Amino acid sequence: MTAPHLLDRPHHDGSSLYVDGREFSLGDVVTVRLRVPRGFGETGVLLRVSRDGDPLKLPARVVRDDAHERWYSVDMPVDNPVVSYRWLLRREHDYVWLTNRGLFARDVSDVGDFRVTVFGGAPEWADDVVGYQVFPDRFARSAAADARPAPEWAVPAGWDDEPAREGEAAVRQFFGGDLDGIAGKLDHLQALGVNLLYLTPFFPARSAHRYDASTFGQVDPALGGDEALAKLARAVHERGMRLIGDLTTNHTGDRHEWFQKALADRRSVEGGFYYWAEDAPIDFARWQRSQADQWGAVVETEVDGVPFDYVSWLGVPSLPKLNWGSRELWGRMVSGPDSVMARYLHEPFGLDGWRIDVAHMTGRYAADDYYAEVARAARATVDEVGGLLVGEHFYDLYNDQLGDGWQSVMNYQGFIKPLWSWLTRPATDLGFADMPLPIPRRPGEAVVATMRDFDGSVPWLLHSRQWNMLGSHDTARIATITGDPRLVEVGATWLFTYPGIPALFAGDEGGALGDNGEHSRTSMPWDQIAAGGGPRWDASTFERYRSLIALRRGSAALSDGGLRWAVIAGDAIAYLRETAEERVLVVLARAPWEGARLPGWLVDAGERPELLYGGSAAGTPGLSFDGDHLLVSGDGPAVGVWRLAGGRAAR
Repeated sequence: MTAPHLLDRPHHDGSSLYVDGREFSLGDVVTVRLRVPRGFGETGVLLRVSRDGDPLKLPARVVRDDAHERWYSVDMPVDNPVVSYRWLLRREHDYVWLTNRGLFARDVSDVGDFRVTVFGGAPEWADDVVGYQVFPDRFARSAAADARPAPEWAVPAGWDDEPAREGEAAVRQFFGGDLDGIAGKLDHLQALGVNLLYLTPFFPARSAHRYDASTFGQVDPALGGDEALAKLARAVHERGMRLIGDLTTNHTGDRHEWFQKALADRRSVEGGFYYWAEDAPIDFARWQRSQADQWGAVVETEVDGVPFDYVSWLGVPSLPKLNWGSRELWGRMVSGPDSVMARYLHEPFGLDGWRIDVAHMTGRYAADDYYAEVARAARATVDEVGGLLVGEHFYDLYNDQLGDGWQSVMNYQGFIKPLWSWLTRPATDLGFADMPLPIPRRPGEAVVATMRDFDGSVPWLLHSRQWNMLGSHDTARIATITGDPRLVEVGATWLFTYPGIPALFAGDEGGALGDNGEHSRTSMPWDQIAAGGGPRWDASTFERYRSLIALRRGSAALSDGGLRWAVIAGDAIAYLRETAEERVLVVLARAPWEGARLPGWLVDAGERPELLYGGSAAGTPGLSFDGDHLLVSGDGPAVGVWRLAGGRAAR
């Protein structure tokens, strides 16, 4: 008995195989296509298109009909900034809907409809990027770092010390990495194959993470100051790479110059940048208690002699929340050439974009909701330099990502968490990201359903550029989550073959460990890297990541093709990535499974699949062709990526 395949179902996605063009204007007419396998039994096809809140029903025409499938086509008007659409397939006594979330023999909400918008996507250079996240304090120390005194708030740590897991120690532990140290290790990034460097905050602060900035007006001297950032940017660009920074638009630190002025005079301009208890539209004391309860903390009424009577990020006193009701704040932070955001996008720094910390919380408090406006203003500033704007978003982004704000979002719900729940070791005690419970172990059917729910709620232009990772500086490490290098390879193969911008947190490529966000912020063991391995560096893991990155960047289908699920079983998942010129099959198995029989027409007669990547820690599934079917073996853990020869993907 083999697992059933899903290639006998109609398919459409937003890639170039199915949609002509990727950016549109009001008044355009765009051709969209649907493929329906032979034997499905449709008696007719309509496209339901939203226009001014009311649906048009447009008949589809057959544009290709062969022994394997029919292709239907519709010319769809773009009459609104956001156009939602879905396919209706008539059957003899019923009908089915095809939406971005799948095929339904019942009526379903419009939330999962396909969508095109008039908003542009990420810059063209983002089509080929692989991201690499660096936590500056833990990446590399230059010789200059050895000569600098540690900041007065810091508790110095040895470079090979283990990061603290929680509490004040995790905040104050100072390893002393700096920007010149990063510049000195760019050879490592190029050898790995990444070409987009993302730095967590580089502003002066009173913590190792630096999300509590004391000013946005300069680069932290402990990192080398302004000149070090400018030097790093030049070095990155000389290598044909990109560099983005990290900005907190939701809050500042309590030692920030703006907040200090606000404390001195709440009627000052800066006083209007924050929320105060006396102005709160909700019960402030109750709000504080609820935040403290979430963290298991004691409600504080005073911090270092200062009354804690202001709104802060999740009730943390050191992170006062910004009030975007102040119009002055817009010019200071995101709008215009003198804003913080614009300043670092231009020389002498020339950043290529920003990642926005807790983007989903920005501008939202009680009845206030400036979120969408802030996102659009930030986007306008980044667009002026052709940059990339990535938002951090831990939750459902359906209403937050139509395309006029963030060009990409850290895809926790649509990628990271589902993948963890498939690859985690059984009965783990590791926390499930933001959830107060351990990571559950789920079958492939539930995992893919979750991914389709979340990824299916955003336009393809955004889904295909989501920021996908196996973990970040806020989570456990994938090597700790799985406890098995074979499953790390399964996860890495998924990451680098899935739609979106694949990215990794520095150290993942060497098997770094960490059981929560703070503990995962480990230093890079450069002596072991130079020696070819050691207790904290696995050279074979590096080679697997390097090979997968090269595979990703060398395949048009993997970089920019559509996504078609082929097999979804409890312990195995397979999908196709397709352009008109290339079809790639990806098979992932976390354990032995029943195997599958795929249609033989996926390859041309006389041709054979070409293995592009096979497992080295995990095994490689067998793939054979008997003239009628592609037979996938049930080996596992295993990974295999094959190019299926010929142009049968072409419409």
